[in-house]
Amino acid sequence: MTPASPRTLSRTREILQDLEAVRENLLALSDDIWTGIDRQDLDAFDEGVRFMRSFVEKNSAFDRVATDLSSLVQQFMSVRLEESEQTGSGDQEQNERIIAELNREEPHSIDEDFTFKRPFGFIFDGEAATGVTTWQRLYELICKHLFTRDEALFRSLERHADFISNRGNHTVSSNPTPLRKAMAVGPDLYIESNLSANSICTTIRRLFAEYGIGMETLKVYLRQDRDAGRENV
Repeated sequence: MTPASPRTLSRTREILQDLEAVRENLLALSDDIWTGIDRQDLDAFDEGVRFMRSFVEKNSAFDRVATDLSSLVQQFMSVRLEESEQTGSGDQEQNERIIAELNREEPHSIDEDFTFKRPFGFIFDGEAATGVTTWQRLYELICKHLFTRDEALFRSLERHADFISNRGNHTVSSNPTPLRKAMAVGPDLYIESNLSANSICTTIRRLFAEYGIGMETLKVYLRQDRDAGRENV
């Protein structure tokens, strides 16, 4: 294959980011619809449950196809979504530069509503990252950071009641098979990543509580804020 032009690679990366955004927005839409169903009206509730069963089934199928399609395109085009990321890890000068760049935008706390909003960077515990364009990736980086900080504590969460649903579904597991979408955070340890933006933030808050970390140590920067700022320039 003839090497793709920089423009084609950039456009491909943008399309893949849009695909990830659609996947995350569908999860957010699912949360919104479920919250809006009237539980006091039994007919409306039954209709809502039927709809949600069908929606979740089809969305799960779409997610599998989207994952396979993204992997196929990334492999064939030799492009990775993470290529645009920059981190200050291990480089104090670069970290300060990224922090200064991010601080020109409005910071957000993880106790906000992020429905249909997308990140582009964050500062966690004084370490900055930019070019992080999906909630799933932000979640992955923070979980890996916490795993490195205290591996034993993270592994213990597999048995923690706050990370097990009423139906016995685990958020943290040494076995990836039962998870809807397993994401590795360390050797033989996985997290459930098939979550909407708000569900990801809820889980991060629970993780912070277990680690004794204050929510103020994480600042999230949104793509819409940055884009709006550029439009006003």
